Amino acid sequence: MRAVWRDYLELTKPRLSMLILLVAMAGFCLGSRASFDVGRFLWTIAGIGLLSGGIFALNQYQERRVDGLMKRTEQRPLPAGRLHPTEAFWFGALLSIAAIGVLALCVNGLSGWIGLFTLLSYLLMYTPLKTRSPLCTLVGAMPGAVPPLLGWVAARGHFDSEAWLLFFVLFLWQYPHFLAIGWLYREDYARAGIRMLPAIESEGRATSRQIVAFTALLLPVSLLPTWMGLSGQMYLVGALILGSLFLVAAIRMALFKTKWEARRLLLASVLYLPLLFGLMVLNPVGMKFGLM
Repeated sequence: MRAVWRDYLELTKPRLSMLILLVAMAGFCLGSRASFDVGRFLWTIAGIGLLSGGIFALNQYQERRVDGLMKRTEQRPLPAGRLHPTEAFWFGALLSIAAIGVLALCVNGLSGWIGLFTLLSYLLMYTPLKTRSPLCTLVGAMPGAVPPLLGWVAARGHFDSEAWLLFFVLFLWQYPHFLAIGWLYREDYARAGIRMLPAIESEGRATSRQIVAFTALLLPVSLLPTWMGLSGQMYLVGALILGSLFLVAAIRMALFKTKWEARRLLLASVLYLPLLFGLMVLNPVGMKFGLM
């Protein structure tokens, strides 16, 4: 029974879901600067956690055949035959329905609509496009950038320019992150017919250009929260250092195009995001209590 529950948990991609929750929590904290509603915060985290788990479970249901063709995913519960596809479908569907209900009824209506958009765009646009066009990265970056925006709207009940800035930061970050993954597993992706850019070009020139361009654009954009009053000078210094190190990793990847450099870039991206959002939240809190 424990093994079965582990397989259900694996369908939700817990590590990636945790990263999503962290940036969503940051969005909520930044959006509720005047007054922090603990009850709404807990409902928001519950709703977003259910939503991410439901989306990932349904995504693995959709991609069970493709996953079986790749070494990195062939041992997932569905291609390995440890769970039946029907079980995975209903598990993901129930999580998703519960998530939309929690966000719409316990947080606010706009959060529910954003959650529904994220669900439909990820499953009906991004997932089918992965085997059809390298534009899948662009399309997938839109629902992928929603968590901090959703956290902000959950706290305030409406959109603000600062919320869209958080969305844009995460949108840009996804390009170097997912293209690094694509380069690491390009043979697997090509075997499975996934049309991500690293899998369809042999020399990696366009992949390298996009990695550097999006990481370079991310650096000045990540400094804007200080200018917009979301965070302070400590954040500005930290964002500048983090962005510069991230850009160095991107440039090295573009120059050498090895799996080692792709792995370093992937690690840099995974460290960069929670550190950046953590600084963004902690700097104004520290200023409030005279710590920064």
